Amino acid sequence: MKPTAHPAKKTASAGKSSDASADASADVSADVSGDVSADASADASANITRRIEELADWRGATLAHVRQLIHAADPGVQEEWKWMGTPVWSHDGIICTGESYKQAVKLTFARGASLKDPKQLFNASLDGNTRRAIDIHEGEKINESAFKQLIQAAVKANAEALAERAAKKKSKPRA
Repeated sequence: MKPTAHPAKKTASAGKSSDASADASADVSADVSGDVSADASADASANITRRIEELADWRGATLAHVRQLIHAADPGVQEEWKWMGTPVWSHDGIICTGESYKQAVKLTFARGASLKDPKQLFNASLDGNTRRAIDIHEGEKINESAFKQLIQAAVKANAEALAERAAKKKSKPRA
């Protein structure tokens, strides 16, 4: 059953990606603050699991491993399925996405440019003012401790941005 569209909700529909072989469609609804319903989160988690299984190679194993690291770093993380089949991990906003390509698994951090990266895990999308990405190629290992620290820093940055937006909203005079 598809959720009904609601004016205060944004909906993302999932579909096939170029390397998905089975139908991986589900609707995920999130309210404007980024909260995901339990049903939508379960559907998203099932879609991410299905994507990992469909990949059935080093990319699936890599995506499964970083998923486990994300959950270890932030037990409160929400899984979402957006933009025609992209795994997304959120907590008070998007932490990162996990895309699979033929040559790499790309983890794009929504606020990556504002995060400290002392171990220099970010190795892609370095020119922008907002995002940063980590491309993991076949055979490469990720520094697990540094990756978890990046996840935690992203969660903290999201919480700070959410608090800042709430404070601005509160301080706006109503006409």
